[in-house]
Amino acid sequence: MKTFVAFALLATTAAAPALAQDETWTGPYVGIQLGYNFTQNNKNESVLFDKNLDGSFGDTVTTAAGANAFSPGFCGGAALGNSAAGGCRGDKDQVFGGIHAGYDKQFGNVVLGVVADYNRTNVRDSVTAFSTTPASYTLTRRLKDTASLRLRAGYAFGNTLVYGTGGLAWGKVKNRFTTTNSVNSFTTNGNDDAWGYRLGAGIEHKLTPNMTVGLLYTYQSLDDNSYRVRAAGPAPATNPFILTNANGTDFRRSDKSFGMHGIALTASYRF
Repeated sequence: MKTFVAFALLATTAAAPALAQDETWTGPYVGIQLGYNFTQNNKNESVLFDKNLDGSFGDTVTTAAGANAFSPGFCGGAALGNSAAGGCRGDKDQVFGGIHAGYDKQFGNVVLGVVADYNRTNVRDSVTAFSTTPASYTLTRRLKDTASLRLRAGYAFGNTLVYGTGGLAWGKVKNRFTTTNSVNSFTTNGNDDAWGYRLGAGIEHKLTPNMTVGLLYTYQSLDDNSYRVRAAGPAPATNPFILTNANGTDFRRSDKSFGMHGIALTASYRF
């Protein structure tokens, strides 16, 4: 046992100077990350309407008697029934995993670099409108693929690097519409390539001259404002959706951005 302890101490002592002599962060690297995404969870989000189809949203959809057809209100989630009393299911946070590659250049204690990453996840974000009929109208967006190209700048304390990062982000957003309304017909315009930004901060530590582990927090916002739903006939002419314009009424979400927070463990190999 004493021999094993002495050998371990000798090995640690021998390895420490070698690692300390190689404190430079200059060079390329590749790696993986595994983490968890948290949706922005905007409980105050609503659905906006364009009832005369002039491209301007914010109209109040009214009944033939002039009452607000959506007076029951909205919820920041997916409806559990056809009325507001039934409540809504919350948004879906999800794990994510992916790969990254980058390059750093060290100037004294300052480290500057660029990094690109790709992640796979399955985050869901919904909003629901409730009408007086009663009926529910839910718009759901899912993010499965996302990538970013970011700059990063940090300060190195020997084998530990603390840094901030930010840059361009992309995501493949899949949209879906569901409703309990069986009177009107509904058309949608499909999925979307969404662009935006990702910001964050992290810490990275060298276990060996080539291997590092780290912790990274990011906030990502994607511009997701192109999805539309149109409610049209064959309902009677007094139906609120075709009362103003016989061609129907358009819906969109009030929140133009798809935002989420993420925290991840990282592991990299530096060449």
